[in-house]
Amino acid sequence: MKAETLRGNLEGMLLSVLEPGDLHGYAVIEELKRRSRDTINLPTGTVYPALHRLEAAGLVSSEWSRTNGRRRRNYSLTAAGRRELAAKRTAWQEVSSVISGVLGSET
Repeated sequence: MKAETLRGNLEGMLLSVLEPGDLHGYAVIEELKRRSRDTINLPTGTVYPALHRLEAAGLVSSEWSRTNGRRRRNYSLTAAGRRELAAKRTAWQEVSSVISGVLGSET
């Protein structure tokens, strides 16, 4: 699935992926793929800038760690990120319901 198809929803999906706990960037990409049954396969050039925007907005925080000699930046939700995720879920449910009603209609 192309990034432009996901426009407007990527940040909410990233927040959702981080909800259970901290993940490094590549693990975020892999979790998006897993949850979407390999439908969402975004490049790092799409995901990392989005994570940086979320961090700049105060919705996620990050810290560096070292695993097997490699540095990794781990991302986690902030309290503001949890509130934003709840708001994005509510908005998505509303939009999804309306669009399903229109597209599913056979009048």
